[in-house]
Amino acid sequence: MREEEKIRAGILFSPADAELKAIKLKTHNLNVDYNNTYEDEEEKRAAILSEIIGEFGEGGRIQGPIAFHYGKHTKIGKNFFANFNLTIQDDAEVTIGDNCNFGPNVTIVTPVHPMLPNERREMLTADGEKKLLCYARPVHIGNDCWFGASVTVCPGVTIGDNCVIGAGSVVTRDIPAGSFAAGVPCRVIRALTEADSMRNRPHILADNSVIE
Repeated sequence: MREEEKIRAGILFSPADAELKAIKLKTHNLNVDYNNTYEDEEEKRAAILSEIIGEFGEGGRIQGPIAFHYGKHTKIGKNFFANFNLTIQDDAEVTIGDNCNFGPNVTIVTPVHPMLPNERREMLTADGEKKLLCYARPVHIGNDCWFGASVTVCPGVTIGDNCVIGAGSVVTRDIPAGSFAAGVPCRVIRALTEADSMRNRPHILADNSVIE
């Protein structure tokens, strides 16, 4: 198996593999190119993102700076917005649905290292070579999710549609659809209902209105 196939299979792989290093080097350099653009250089930014991200839906915008690890392992739906300092360490697949909004400093990670220090340093491959090995678990995020500032999503997590994740949360387990969840570790606080509508906050709604 190629190392990238091992990633998809969820088994140990060598992050120092030449093929993987080449993907990461290209993406890391493109991150720098993106981060050196001006905000109004929209065509230039879009062209760079098309080289980085596996799939990026129409209407998306990323404030920058960005830090994608592989990039090609990430798929993002339509009308996505991410504020400053988006980090996606997409060794394994990362999928993000339509109409998602991320606050500043959101981080999504997929790689996992062995817990024991000697195993973290090196292990023995099937070919008898001593190598640093790790594995990765995919992250899946549904449609219409809002993440507050500095949310961290850990490997293997699935977050359902229509979720709000509170600022500073560390998401270590799955979050069901339609939830407000927050904390370290993140936990479901309650379900989101019509009681959360801006209709019930007239002092904030002012002379605006909710679309039926």
